[in-house]
Amino acid sequence: MATKKVPGKNEATGKDLARKIQFDFSASESEAVYLAGDFNNWDTRATPLKRDNKGIWKTSINLKPGRYEYRFLADGNWENDASCSGCVPNGFGSMNCIKIVN
Repeated sequence: MATKKVPGKNEATGKDLARKIQFDFSASESEAVYLAGDFNNWDTRATPLKRDNKGIWKTSINLKPGRYEYRFLADGNWENDASCSGCVPNGFGSMNCIKIVN
């Protein structure tokens, strides 16, 4: 009789696997853009974006399935993602963007 393998404490199941998620921000005039969110403890320098030749800033990060709050920091100014699926109020009187990873 075969036994069913149960993932151990440090083994990921298929639905727990992280996958690359791309973030884009249109700001052709900006000199520096960073991605900050609950996935990187809101570290404003942890995730820099790179600008392409069309002025679109991009980065990809590995995220597990879940709900994440984030914002962009462009030249020292907090900005929202125009393509996000929704926003929620934050404790600073503005809104955080929401990214749902399935």
